[in-house]
Amino acid sequence: MKVALNIAENGQGSYRLLAILRWVMVIIFVSFGIQKFTLQSAQGIVQFISNSPFISWISVFGVRGEAYFLGVVELGIAALLAAGAFSPLLSALGSLMGVITFFITWSFFFTTPGVVKWSLSADPMAWNLTGEFIFKDIVLLCVCVVLLLASLPRSRLHD
Repeated sequence: MKVALNIAENGQGSYRLLAILRWVMVIIFVSFGIQKFTLQSAQGIVQFISNSPFISWISVFGVRGEAYFLGVVELGIAALLAAGAFSPLLSALGSLMGVITFFITWSFFFTTPGVVKWSLSADPMAWNLTGEFIFKDIVLLCVCVVLLLASLPRSRLHD
């Protein structure tokens, strides 16, 4: 049984407009990936990586190495998303990797000490600037979920 994946660029009507999301995510992943090759970015992500239950293992590469690793992954996702405009399989794979990436980065909101202050007061959840920076990743996660769902065969979406 052959599974027919889809790409937004081949869709009809408003479905076709999802292609805009793909190219926005390509730009975001390219910019995030390039930033990982700077010392400032490498030093800035140490606190997130060291406290993550998902990717703390990459600290074996050292501060610069872990940033380079993530930069290569992010540039790879950008390439998959861009190629996904022409290949349904690459569209689904790039979108899935984007979902995983932003799930992990959004989890930093909960795993990085000091980002969120929980309390029983009138303001039960407060976050600092780092928390605000991470919190936006939920939107990027949702964009990647939409792109992934748009890649799936239509019959799977309506079951």
